[in-house]
Amino acid sequence: MKVSIFDVAKKAGLSVVTVSRVLNNASSVREKNREKVLQAMKELDYQPNAAARSLAKGRTGIIGLTLTTLNDSLFDAVVKEVGDRLAERGYFLALSIADYGETFHRTLFQEDRVDGVILLSPIQEEEYVMELKKKKIPFVMLDNQLRASQAPSVIVDNYKGGYEAAKHLIGLGHKKIAHIAGPDWFLSSKERERGFRDALAEAGLEPFRIEPGEFQISCGYRIAKSWIEAGELPTAVFAADDYIALGFVDALKNEGIRVPSDVSVVGFDDQIIASEFRPGLTTMRQPAEQIGRHGVDLLLKWIEGTSRRNVTVQLDPELIVRESTAPPKRTADREL
Repeated sequence: MKVSIFDVAKKAGLSVVTVSRVLNNASSVREKNREKVLQAMKELDYQPNAAARSLAKGRTGIIGLTLTTLNDSLFDAVVKEVGDRLAERGYFLALSIADYGETFHRTLFQEDRVDGVILLSPIQEEEYVMELKKKKIPFVMLDNQLRASQAPSVIVDNYKGGYEAAKHLIGLGHKKIAHIAGPDWFLSSKERERGFRDALAEAGLEPFRIEPGEFQISCGYRIAKSWIEAGELPTAVFAADDYIALGFVDALKNEGIRVPSDVSVVGFDDQIIASEFRPGLTTMRQPAEQIGRHGVDLLLKWIEGTSRRNVTVQLDPELIVRESTAPPKRTADREL
């Protein structure tokens, strides 16, 4: 038997009117009652007729999301959370995947095709902002690239992430600490490097080396090989993301250089592979679920006209300590 709105109301212990308001994202519903309705819908596997409801409101019931790759478990987790939260509100998610430098898909982001847009780590941020504002389409940035974004944004405190990563290595006793940076067109890359530099400066240390890089395993591998060949290895490295870090570790292992006995390595993001690689990678975890959840909340509040625009939600990364970091060996031990 098909589940009806009356079944949901009975399960939640609330009126049909309240359930209807939740389904239509009304701001007048108390959060506690909203959660009861959403839980009842989940338990009964109730699927609201989003198409009919959207038609009545003059909307499509579709939210567009653009990103540069799906080959990234962090992005995957963010997209999954966005999709789950939108489904709870009766929306469908449409993805647009564009490579770096590729013009975004204007055909998807038309006012008669989507009710709103979520931009996940966009490169051409100003172009997106200009286009979407011109078309009067509500939108939200996740991991924006401009310090003063002209849109509601959800960002991670990348400065704090770089700072905490460096402090972890300093706290272990390392003094020869290097950093492999990410592409400088990402604000996150610049902020991680800035935090790294400030942590070392506070400890009276100079970076052993700062090398520009890309968010790729091959980048970390290539840089490690060049440092090994030049005989210029630090005792610790903070890589701007996990892929760089894992490539770096792989090159060290292939040359018989032990991690963390000889070199400690810290990454950033906490990709799935970071915990499955051996040794397990110490890294700064980005809160993917919170990023997705806050992004959906900001966007739907804009669509419903219940929030201020240009709001920024900043989230903290979390240091996850695994087996890739340890105190440096003493000079005597190294010589033996």
